[in-house]
Amino acid sequence: MTTTFLTKNILIQYLVWHFFDVSKEILRGWRNFLLFNLNYFSIPLLLKTFFSHWRQYKWDYGRGFDISRYIEALFSNLISRILGAAMRSVLIFIGIITEIFIVLFGAIIFVGWIFLPVFILFGLYFGFKIIF
Repeated sequence: MTTTFLTKNILIQYLVWHFFDVSKEILRGWRNFLLFNLNYFSIPLLLKTFFSHWRQYKWDYGRGFDISRYIEALFSNLISRILGAAMRSVLIFIGIITEIFIVLFGAIIFVGWIFLPVFILFGLYFGFKIIF
């Protein structure tokens, strides 16, 4: 394989490097950023535990039946679950917005890399056109 690689034209080597090797690495890095953000904000875990208690704050109902203690524990646990759902929804929203930005910036970088030779050729053409 090294003999066929060495006998290729340098332009062919550049095109293979630019459009295949580096493009594959850009896509791999883009995927890593997306997976890291998904794990950083723990979006799947936050969705699974959406209505769990906030910071595991739970009030015990106690033994026996005391209506005031039962209502107090019920509303305290309900508030804890609502607070947990609200905080988790904020974190999920921030994580999804960050994912969208990573997708957009990754697409811009990937498309920019693909069209970089065209930009260089246009830059050289218009540069020489201005000089001469």
